[in-house]
Amino acid sequence: MPGQPILLTGAAGKIARYLRPRLLDRYGALRVSDRVDPAPLDPREEVALGELADFEAIKKAATGCGAVVHMGACIVEESWEIIHDSNILGARNVLEAARQLGIKRVVLASSVHAVGYHPVTTMLDAGAAALPDSFYGISKVFAEGMACLYAEKAGMDIACLRIGSVLPKPTEPRHLSTWLSYADTWRLVQACLDAPRLGYTIMYGCSANTRSWWDNSGAPHVAFKPEDNAEDYAAEVLKNGDTRDPTSPETKFQGGFFCAPDYVKW
Repeated sequence: MPGQPILLTGAAGKIARYLRPRLLDRYGALRVSDRVDPAPLDPREEVALGELADFEAIKKAATGCGAVVHMGACIVEESWEIIHDSNILGARNVLEAARQLGIKRVVLASSVHAVGYHPVTTMLDAGAAALPDSFYGISKVFAEGMACLYAEKAGMDIACLRIGSVLPKPTEPRHLSTWLSYADTWRLVQACLDAPRLGYTIMYGCSANTRSWWDNSGAPHVAFKPEDNAEDYAAEVLKNGDTRDPTSPETKFQGGFFCAPDYVKW
């Protein structure tokens, strides 16, 4: 990887925009990819526009890269067709392009929605069963399965990040458990890129939240040390109390409003 650019997909998105200058400063070379123009650009950034569903475009974008940070996806619930093309076919294309090009390290954005139907009373680790709460969640289960296959059969090092709620600060009670600060997002990605070996690794993307539902202790080989804590905002978030209905799926399950019965776009 030294001297080779890192490919960052979804480069026009909010998380990727935060990561871009930090990836550049630490690793020195970055190729940014998205379906739309990710401007403004740093003079050190290379650009490779293309759809995630277009394998040849993804392979071209990845050519010459030393690692991939795959943040590109449809990040909300959509029709099956949209989810399939951007998230399912897209994840396959990124991993297959990396395999064909000999790129061994991929950091892949999964989501808590891959396990969204676990109760909020349950602490989850990397061994938690897949319980997707939406077509979006299903697409992340698929991406994790593909990552496992490519790690085992192709000898790649892949981290799947089950990302929670990436926000400047928590704004609702659920975020007291799921919040991932932007600074801790960078710490997580950096730790996965720098780990000597990943194999197939599941990491939960959350800050050091007192009320967290997620446990990363099963991945000691990844030196992720979150520094922020949603509890610092608890008084502000709960100033009017917790007015959620405790019997509703949005409150009972870790996926939040993704678990609402009418949320899936059938």
